[in-house]
Amino acid sequence: MQTIDKFNFAGKKAFVRVDFNVPLDENLQITDDNRIRAALPTLKKILADGGSVIIASHMGRPKKNPDMKYSLNAILAHVSDLLGVDVKFAPDCAKAADQAAALKPGEALLLENLRFYEEEEGKPRGEFATDDEKAAAKKVTKENQKKFTETLASYADCYVNDAFGTAHRAHASTALIAKYFDVDNKMFGYLMEKEVIAVQKIMTDTARPFTAIMGGSKVSSKIDIIENLLTKVDNLIIAGGMTYTFTKALGGKIGISICEDDKLELALELLEKAKANNVKIVLAVDAKIADSFSNDAKTAFVPVGEIPDGWEGLDIGPKTEKIFGDVIKASKTILWNGPTGVFEFDNFTHGSRSVGEAIVEATKNGAFSLVGGGDSVACVNKFGIADQVSYVSTGGGALLEAIEGRVLPGIEAIRGF
Repeated sequence: MQTIDKFNFAGKKAFVRVDFNVPLDENLQITDDNRIRAALPTLKKILADGGSVIIASHMGRPKKNPDMKYSLNAILAHVSDLLGVDVKFAPDCAKAADQAAALKPGEALLLENLRFYEEEEGKPRGEFATDDEKAAAKKVTKENQKKFTETLASYADCYVNDAFGTAHRAHASTALIAKYFDVDNKMFGYLMEKEVIAVQKIMTDTARPFTAIMGGSKVSSKIDIIENLLTKVDNLIIAGGMTYTFTKALGGKIGISICEDDKLELALELLEKAKANNVKIVLAVDAKIADSFSNDAKTAFVPVGEIPDGWEGLDIGPKTEKIFGDVIKASKTILWNGPTGVFEFDNFTHGSRSVGEAIVEATKNGAFSLVGGGDSVACVNKFGIADQVSYVSTGGGALLEAIEGRVLPGIEAIRGF
C-alpha cells in the first residue's frame, strides 16, 4: 500500500478529501477550527513536494444545490491563512475541471461543498408519492453518482483520503473515487494514517490488560460496540446513563434516573455474555444524585441501587471513582468512549475528570490510550488533558463503527482488501 511519506507529489495534482465540516456561528464565523488544522500536515507535505492540491469536503446536511448557508466559501480565508497559500475557490465542485487543470505547483483549490450534489451521498432528495417513484429516483441518482465520481477523479493524478470522520460512508469522494486511481496513486493522509494505526492498536495489536470505558445514556445505542468489545477486552467499565439500566436490571432502585426499561433483559444478557467470555464488567457502586436536572440542584451521594424517588443519578460517586481508577491504572490498553455523568454541568464533572486523570496516569506508565466520541473528546479538552493521552480520535461515527468491528469503506478503498 502506498504511503504519503514515500510518495513524491512533485508536478502532480492531488485530490485530497478532508473533513472541514467545522461549526459556524450565525455570522458564518468558525467557532472551532481543529478539523482544518488536523489536515494541514497532509496539505503542506503535498505543496512542499511541488504538487498542487484540490481540497474537497462536505459541510452540514444541505437539502438543495446550492444551499449557501453551507458554502465552504465561508472558510476559504481561514484555510488560506492556516495553509500559508492564497487558496483559490471553485464555486461548483462538479464544474471545476478548468480551475483544476490551471493549478501550478504549490497552488491550492478548495471545491464547493460536495453535498450540494445528491450524487455525493448517492441518495435522492425530495418527497416521493410512491415507493416506486423513490426506487426510480434512487436508481437515477446511483447512475449519476458514477458520472459525478468520474468528474471528481478527472481533476487529479493521485488521491489522498485524510477524512477519517467520513470513512464509514461509501460516498463518491470517500470511497468510490479511489477506484479510479491505481494502488500506487492512492493513499491515506497523515491524519487518516494515525487514526487507522490507533484503531489497530486498540482492536488487534492489543497490550493487556485491555480496559474499555463506555459511557452514554442508552444501552441501545452502544449494543453493537459492547458486544464486539466483549470478545476483545479484559475489563468493561459501564458508565453514564447506561449505569441505571444495568442497576435496575439487577434489582436496584434508581429513582427517576434515565433508564431504558425495554432493555433490562438485554442488560442481563450482556452480563452473562461477559461472564462467559471471562470479561470483568465494572459497574458503579455509588452515585452523585440530584433532585432536578440542573447544575444548581440539591445533591447527595448514595449507593447506586438506593436512589430515592424524585432523585436521579447525574454522576458517579467517590467509591466508584476509586474502583474505576484502580482498574484503569492497572491497564495497558485503554479505550474511552463516553463520560461518567452530565459533564456539561460543572457540578457533575468530577467523575469524568477522575477517569481522565486515571487514563493520564496509566498513559504515563506506558499504556496506550485512545479517546473517541464527541463527549469524551469534549471532556479531555475541557479538562486540558488531550495532550496527555496517547491519541484523541476525530472520528466520531467512523471510530464507533470500527470498534463495532465493521469494515469502513473509506479505508477498504485505499487498502484494497
